[in-house]
Amino acid sequence: MPHQPITVTRKDTIGDALRAIDRSAIGMVALIGDDGQFLRTVTDGDLRRLMIAGQVFDAGLDTLPDIRSVTATETMTLSEMLTLMNQYKIDHLPVVDGSGRLIEVAVRRELDQRILLSTPHLGSEEMEFVLEAFSTNWIAPLGPNVDAFEKAIADLVGVPEACAVVSGTAAIHLGLRLLGVERDDTVFVSDFTFIASVSPIVYQGARPVFIDSEPDSWNMSPVALKRALEGAAAEGALPKAIIIVNLYGQSADMDPLLALADEYGVPVLEDAAESLGATYKGKASGTFGAFGAFSFNGNKIITTSGGGMLVGRDPELIRKARMLASQAREPVPYYQHVEIGYNYRMSNILAGVGRGQLKVLSDRIARRRAINDYYRGALADIQSIEWMPEPEWSFSNRWLSCATVASSDKGASVDDLIKWFADHLIEARHLWKPMHQQPVFTGHRLYQHDPEETPVSSRLFGTGLCFPSGSNMTDADLERIADVTRRFFQR
Repeated sequence: MPHQPITVTRKDTIGDALRAIDRSAIGMVALIGDDGQFLRTVTDGDLRRLMIAGQVFDAGLDTLPDIRSVTATETMTLSEMLTLMNQYKIDHLPVVDGSGRLIEVAVRRELDQRILLSTPHLGSEEMEFVLEAFSTNWIAPLGPNVDAFEKAIADLVGVPEACAVVSGTAAIHLGLRLLGVERDDTVFVSDFTFIASVSPIVYQGARPVFIDSEPDSWNMSPVALKRALEGAAAEGALPKAIIIVNLYGQSADMDPLLALADEYGVPVLEDAAESLGATYKGKASGTFGAFGAFSFNGNKIITTSGGGMLVGRDPELIRKARMLASQAREPVPYYQHVEIGYNYRMSNILAGVGRGQLKVLSDRIARRRAINDYYRGALADIQSIEWMPEPEWSFSNRWLSCATVASSDKGASVDDLIKWFADHLIEARHLWKPMHQQPVFTGHRLYQHDPEETPVSSRLFGTGLCFPSGSNMTDADLERIADVTRRFFQR
């Protein structure tokens, strides 16, 4: 971020300037003229050259040569400032107003520190388990860390068994396989989600049918699901399964959704990839359906670099998942296969990372919730921003802090805000593009929350964004994001 400058004048001495540079913490000060105009930057190198040329410590700065320092205007973005620094190979960039007066100084080392959306946040515990894997030579798939990680997740969410796999996508795929989803079946799935919720349906040769969101939680609409199940029953073609997604760390409204699934006898797979540690009416996310799937991708609330977990209430089915994830090898003393499986098992090293990460899950949730609270407080007076709701029945892990932005009187949109952030070296992203709008799913059916209005999922995508939410962001990062956001709406 730009610094408030320390300044000197030509009436000051070389010694004064050296002491000012020591105070500046950025290795330079600004020389200001009698009329208040910015003249040039002064570094300790400039002063050393004066003294080598014969000037004494008490000599005045009027002996400094007149040069034209590169400057930025106050309307430049941080990205433009960094480009200017790269062009002239400089590390400090004075920012001046329209009258040539100095406002602040941009510093390369801080401009290079781009704020990203959600980066891995590692601690000290992970290495202990990873080194244990190396010291015992358990570096191939499976091993003590895998067993311990599975048990820890199962205990955390309150299920009897868990199966550690290479990704959340793999977990969903295994769940669908165990639910008997086959070619030409249909599977109902949340429309407003990442494609990993849907791709495993296609892996099985089945057809996804998309269910719109409801406004209260942004997750699957019970109203739309009811209409979809009624229509499927009338056609004599009920889905083989329903995948309910918990978005951005928040549970769907499970009671009415599960009641509908039970009424029509359709099993539920809960995609809890983003919601580890969240709860619905006090019960852990991922434990409401026949199966639940978690993700430990690098941007998730805890990570194993890449990884996932399938959980379920039936221990025998989870054991079956482990067998399928291990190339469906039969438990005999040679390689025998009576069905096709997958190479989906998590490695012992990555499971060690997960064990260490799991120890700080509550801290990570607390920090992400604090980040969300900060945004809501710091930007409360910006009426164009409406934050993702958290219904009274939900405890969200706030994996990402998400909001919708109403178009301003000046026509500014969420696209403009995301670009504004990018220009200021801050990563923000659109909300998920609905599956029914994806070219790969053109022609697939969508059941809307309200058939007379724009789909809720489409409206959210068109107006929403994810703010940076990583638990390793500093308070200074948050203040910078809030300041940049405020400046956008004040333009």
